[in-house]
Order: sequence, then structure tokens, then C-alpha cells
Amino acid sequence: MKALISIDYTNDFVATNGTLTTGSAGQAIEQAILTVTATFNENNDFVVYAIDRHEQNDPYHPENALFPAHNIAGTNGRKLYGKLADVYEQTREQETVYWIDKRHYSAFSGTDLDVRLRERGITELHLVGVCTDICVLHTAVDAYNLGYQIIIHKNAVASFDPIGHEWALNHFKQTLGVEIVE
Repeated sequence: MKALISIDYTNDFVATNGTLTTGSAGQAIEQAILTVTATFNENNDFVVYAIDRHEQNDPYHPENALFPAHNIAGTNGRKLYGKLADVYEQTREQETVYWIDKRHYSAFSGTDLDVRLRERGITELHLVGVCTDICVLHTAVDAYNLGYQIIIHKNAVASFDPIGHEWALNHFKQTLGVEIVE
């Protein structure tokens, strides 16, 4: 069994005016994310939206020292970007669609994602979204450590750091044994 994990494809990470935007790199992968998502939805595979959720002026979150405030609860910046928002709205009531609010880079950290996957017998994870070298990377490392088979859709991941993006793709393949597909 397989699942799609769609990571942080929100306005703050993708829109031109997003507070931590990948800009044109993130916008360029929209169609690839939509295509992969449609395939998983059509096959009734499990689709997880793993989305950063931060509180305004949280003095305890370590990311506040590293990045500008982003994906703040209740803001437009936290909403899914572009047409993916419509896809989610159309499918969100389906048993095969699941939303996770995440506080850390990895979709596994502090969430029930591993439990949700294991109770469905899922062993294969497909990852799409942003940022390749941050949240996608940390999710992949945790998935590897938990024993999942991982597939990264190369044309459906992006970063605001082109060097970090390329490094992460190489790390996925060389260090985690991840399958990279177009």
C-alpha cells in the first residue's frame, strides 16, 4: 500500500508575496503536484497534507530565530497554494484524505502520521512539496528511519535554495536509497 505526503505547499512558501517563498521554483511544480495528487485520489490511495502551523509571536519555537514568521494559524499564508487548495476542498471529506498540522520540519515529528500509515498497512511513501532541503528532507529521513520505502517526485519538489535543493536530491538517493522519479 502507498500514500502521498504533500508537504507545505502553501501561500507563504509558494506565492510571490509569501513570507518564506520558494517563488518561481515552487510555482513551477504546481502542475506536477496536481497530477500526482489526482492519480492518488483517483486510485483511492491515502493522501496526507502535512502543513506547517505556527502561532504568532511564539517565543518557544526555534524556527523564529532562523526564519521570518510563516504559516501562522488563521492567515492566508497558511492556506494551500493555487489549484491544490481547490483539490483539497473537493476531497477533504473523503476517508482517504488526511490533514496534519505540523510544528516541526518533519511530518512525523509530534504527529500521528506513523500510526495513521501503519494502521492502513502503508509501506511506500511518495513525497511532494517544499522545501526540498528542509521539510521534505526531514520527513524523508524520519520515514527512512521508520522503515518506509520512499519515492520523491523530482518535478514536484522545490526550494528557495537551488544548491540545497540539488544537495537534498543527491542525499535522498545516495544516503537514504530513495527512488527519484520524474
